Parts: sequence; structure tokens; C-alpha cells
Amino acid sequence: MKDLNLFFSDLSEPDIFSDCEQVWDPIKTLGSRLEKLLRNKTQGVSYASHLHGAQTTLDSASYHRGGKGLYVQDWIDLTEPVYLKELDIFIGRGTQLEPSAIIKGPAIIGESCDIRQGAYIRGNVLIGNNSVVGHATEIKNSILMNHTEAGHFNYIGDSIVGNHVNLGAGSKLANLQFRSSDEKLKNYINPIQIPLDSGIVDTKMEKLGAVIGDNVELGCNSIICPGALLGKAVWVYPGLTIPKGYYPEGTLLVPKDRKPRTIRN
Repeated sequence: MKDLNLFFSDLSEPDIFSDCEQVWDPIKTLGSRLEKLLRNKTQGVSYASHLHGAQTTLDSASYHRGGKGLYVQDWIDLTEPVYLKELDIFIGRGTQLEPSAIIKGPAIIGESCDIRQGAYIRGNVLIGNNSVVGHATEIKNSILMNHTEAGHFNYIGDSIVGNHVNLGAGSKLANLQFRSSDEKLKNYINPIQIPLDSGIVDTKMEKLGAVIGDNVELGCNSIICPGALLGKAVWVYPGLTIPKGYYPEGTLLVPKDRKPRTIRN
């Protein structure tokens, strides 16, 4: 799946997808891509270098399993961009941070976003403008584009989520497929393979979540399995589990007693 137009009409940060052969390839090297983007984004730009109302740490021993980052302690409404260079964290103007949110770098959060109470941004994360990471939502090694909402009890792991996507409460983008006893005992993970019309594609990735196109609607408590590729404007019925594979634009995914069909406006 090399055609980005099958998923996204607008790329907020096109350079993230440079030199990629498959749509999921940015996930493989997202950390280094973000560090380059951070350097470019902060050149010649005015920004604050401190964030009042948040506790920061550079000491890996300060948190369980380590990791530099910040813990939001107060209600914060940013009137100017903030770049915390030592933490590799950039947050745009107009973004609101609520108490108890945790952000680890590298991370870029756009303008006018809501990072709500209990949100956990675990590092290697790019969030576009006007997006929501809400209560008890965890996101790691992932891209959220503009106007996307993950407002309640969501998990987003090793995934790319397009513009104007709504993740219903409790919906999850799983990133680790079932492992055999041999994999567990010998401490290895077989790479995720995706069935497509052209054949089986080996992603060469042990962990891969989903690619979610623009204007997708995920119903509450839906589960998107590792290696699922949802084209633009796909709708997923609440409570469904969606296996790996490609689902083209406009597909309505419903329970077995209702046949999938194309959404027509």
C-alpha cells in the first residue's frame, strides 16, 4: 500500500512520509524523523523554553522504567508555543493541558489541541492541530493528524491516524498480535504480515497498529487489529473487532448479520 491518497487528502507534515515505500513505514523510524522535524520546526521561531505548571524530569530513575518527560500539575492554556529542548517536546500555541497528563519526548503537539486529564503520551508522537487526546487515552510511536479526537479510554500504538477521525470511547488500535509459546520462551516476535489483493506483505515489523484514513468513524469499544488498513471514510460499528487487511474508502463494517456496504452521501 504505497498510495497515500487512499488514506489522506492532506498531510500536515509531508516530510514525515519522505522516502517511504509503504504507508506504514514512518512508524519504523518515527523517533529520528521527529527529531529532525523538531530542529526544522524551531528554527527562526519564537517560543517559550519553560512550562509553568508542569513538573519535568531528565533523570531516568525518577519514573518507573525511566524516560524523561513532564507531568502536568496545573491547568495550562498556552498563549505561545513551548519548546522544551532537553525533553524533545514542542507544544503549539492555543493548546490546553489538564492536570495529570504525562508527556514524554520526542513529541510534537500542534496548535489548539486538548490534552486532557490522565492522557499518556509515551514518546515518538506527532499530533496535528485541533486534536484531542483525552481521559485515560494512551498513545505511543504514532501519528495523529489534524482535527482528530481520541477523547476517552483509547489506545493508539504504532499507528497512523488521519484527519477528522473520531475514535469512539474505548476503541483501541492494537499493535501486538498473538504470540506462540515458542516466541515467548525464546523472546522473539514474528513480524506482522498483511493480506492484500496482491498477496501477503511482510511489514518486517514486530509491532504495528493500524493506518486509519481521513474521516473514519470508529464506534465505541471497537478493536482494530494489528495490520488493519482503513481507507478514507470507513465506518466501524460499535463493539466490532476488525482483522488485519485493507478496507477501501467508504466501507461500512457491521456485525455478521448485516452485510458490509459502501457509504453513500
